[in-house]
Amino acid sequence: MIGADDRGFTLGDGLFETVLAEAGALRHLDAHLDRMTAGCAVLGLPAPNRGAAERLMTAALAEAGVTKVRAAVRLTLSAGPGGRGLERPAVLNPTLLATAAAAPLSAGPARLVTATVRRNDRSPASRLKTLSYLDNILARAEALAAGGDEALMLNTRGEVACAAAANVFWVTGAQLFTPALDCGVLAGTARARLLAAAATMGGPVQEVRAGPEALAGAEGILLTSSLAGARWVETLDGRPVGPSPQAVLLVEGLS
Repeated sequence: MIGADDRGFTLGDGLFETVLAEAGALRHLDAHLDRMTAGCAVLGLPAPNRGAAERLMTAALAEAGVTKVRAAVRLTLSAGPGGRGLERPAVLNPTLLATAAAAPLSAGPARLVTATVRRNDRSPASRLKTLSYLDNILARAEALAAGGDEALMLNTRGEVACAAAANVFWVTGAQLFTPALDCGVLAGTARARLLAAAATMGGPVQEVRAGPEALAGAEGILLTSSLAGARWVETLDGRPVGPSPQAVLLVEGLS
């Protein structure tokens, strides 16, 4: 049970990771736990015990009855009970829990809609997977209301940052681009794998600060996340964007 004074519940004081599980196997777990540990260092929280976290996630899969299907396992860490006010207690007793649910692969390409909700690139929280996800929720709701299924979020400078629940890549002239982390971007685990694959192939992804006009001239726009993997964008604000055969070949060569 989560107490009524748990800081994750009352203040969003904590972090989470969503891990893909296939046939009961937790995919890329080390990368997710590494990111949570790094986030804990920024927030001043004790990092969870990795063995305990894995046991909780495995138990969540069994409890939900999804050990034989594609599933999403969420690991949540909060600062724990804290009483009233912003200040944390002198001694923290963090809450760590895991839940699981079936997660079928997203069907088809995405319909991307630019949201008016902006990503706060000046906030340290923009580069962490915190429990405060209200901006992402509002951006996704705006996209759905406009007939899309995912939101494109710009930052306070008007630069491309990310989707509501994915990192963004685009192809222009046989070159792959993605927003730099200082655009207010979460360091996605799937993003990291694509960057590493490109570096190994000798054609590194260009991490840039670019406005939405960069996407307007793109030959293909790609979303990446731990659950969806790599998903092409079909339309941006109702305009078809490809991908071109060359864009598909470039990305397939890195997968």
